[in-house]
Amino acid sequence: MKAFTKYSYGGPEVLSMEEVEKPTVKDGHLLIRVKANSANPADWHILRGKPFFARFSFGLFKPKYNILGADFSGIVKEVGNNVEPFVIGDRVFGESLQAGAFAEYVCVPSTVCALIPDALNYKDLACTPIAGVTAFQAIVQHGNIQKGQSVFINGSSGGVGHFAVQIAKIYGATVTAVCSSKNVEFVKSLGADKVIAYDKENINDHNETYDLVLDTHGNLRFKDFKRLGKRGVLIGFTTMLHMMKVLLSSVVSKYELIQFTAKPNSKDLKKLASFMDTGKLKVHIEKTFPYKQIPEAVGYIEDMRTRGKVAMVWEEE
Repeated sequence: MKAFTKYSYGGPEVLSMEEVEKPTVKDGHLLIRVKANSANPADWHILRGKPFFARFSFGLFKPKYNILGADFSGIVKEVGNNVEPFVIGDRVFGESLQAGAFAEYVCVPSTVCALIPDALNYKDLACTPIAGVTAFQAIVQHGNIQKGQSVFINGSSGGVGHFAVQIAKIYGATVTAVCSSKNVEFVKSLGADKVIAYDKENINDHNETYDLVLDTHGNLRFKDFKRLGKRGVLIGFTTMLHMMKVLLSSVVSKYELIQFTAKPNSKDLKKLASFMDTGKLKVHIEKTFPYKQIPEAVGYIEDMRTRGKVAMVWEEE
């Protein structure tokens, strides 16, 4: 099968497409013919081996996993034992926890997959797992948002952010969103009640108070969290030093601040698919690349200015 491999850390230039052996299906797993992928910040972090501590999971001196990629959608070609309710021919989407998704086939546990509703397409669903699950768990599970509460979302136009705005509205929250001035109208179209352009207003001086502060960009200071919200959820980070300062400050404070890494699972993926099937949740795809340009797609998102998501397709539907 074709796959994009890497044997050293570096930029998109270390990725190359080559023929590799197709994975063998295992118990509890699905073998999936990939139809589409999406690119995430995690992909280029893993590709470059940054931040350095991540190498303890992905290979200290060279990559532990040679095929990059997490998000995918496709068709089930083989099933292992104990994978109900999946059968051969099912259209599914999900996330590979050990990379390997930027290939014609991927073998993953059935517990990180969900069925694609008939009315939805591969490309949209491939863009949903990491960003959608992260936003869902941040808003609903860790943020514990309730109907009628207010949420402040810093970094609202990117992959996670544009899902977070919509999910907060689905659960009945009032949303104040932060983005650049060029993305204000886009974020309003997602349902945000108020949008603040950070290049027009200094967020560090913003003094309104919210029930929940969600930082997907990772540049809020600890005192910003305390000033702005009753509780906070931190997802992204600009530098490791900044994130550690925020987290250490929260340790010695009674302020409720949660930092987490999303855990993909069939239940949350199914919930997101149902929101999309009913039109409550939509993915915005800024750019689509053919599979041969997967390295370019990863490079494209590294600038961290993407509006919504970037997709890569193996076959046009």
